[in-house]
Amino acid sequence: MRRGFDVVTIFPGMIESYLGESIVNRAIRNGLLDVAVYNPRDYTKDRHRTVDDYPYGGGSGMVMKVEPLYELLTDLRKDGRARRVILLTPQGRTFDQQMAEEFVQDDRRPVFICGRYEGIDERVRELLVDDELSIGDYVMTGGELAALVIIDSVARLIPGVLGDDASSREESFSWGILDYPHYTRPPEFLGYGVPAVLLSGNHAEIMRWRRREALRRTLERRPDLLDRARLTEEDTRFLRELCSDRTKSSGEDTDESYKGC
Repeated sequence: MRRGFDVVTIFPGMIESYLGESIVNRAIRNGLLDVAVYNPRDYTKDRHRTVDDYPYGGGSGMVMKVEPLYELLTDLRKDGRARRVILLTPQGRTFDQQMAEEFVQDDRRPVFICGRYEGIDERVRELLVDDELSIGDYVMTGGELAALVIIDSVARLIPGVLGDDASSREESFSWGILDYPHYTRPPEFLGYGVPAVLLSGNHAEIMRWRRREALRRTLERRPDLLDRARLTEEDTRFLRELCSDRTKSSGEDTDESYKGC
């Protein structure tokens, strides 16, 4: 499987420098991923290559112009390839693991528009955009980092990218819950040892321990995830035991954000 992305940005170096490193770079070299970067300045018609202007109605900052983005997207669509144009904005739907998995299955090639300055002319949304995504409830100086976050997250799910495909299935959020604790050599450090079960060689017990520790960590740190996680009957029994123990030890009701408690 090969997945591709288009990134529209006035700072292509930000994208290209990241793509030259680590797992994403290896995926590109192995033909599993391709990322094309396009600069709206290449689609301007004035000698200053202007991509922004003052906002109508006054106010601080500058606004990205609609014309260069329209010309760029029109040019991209000439190859006839199905594309999904995505504006990266704090106003969009929050990106999560489920969306990452949907990207892998979607045959359309994503095009990420990375905004800059105070905002983008609203007509970009009206004429060009299919979807709007955010990576969190905060504001950054541009959409480039958000584009890289999504590309990195999706790339990990492409078969062959990680080398061991089990890694992407077992890691945090793929189960709908947080990850379990990890250990490596040495077996003891400053009096802190590795749990005995991980040294036992009993793979069934190791998997059971990992699952339970992942559930325990999720209950402690992100109980909200448990209400929509894929839980087995054994998972539910274990969580109820944890909730009961917490209630007994504290003498208070447990966090109501997990309804199972």
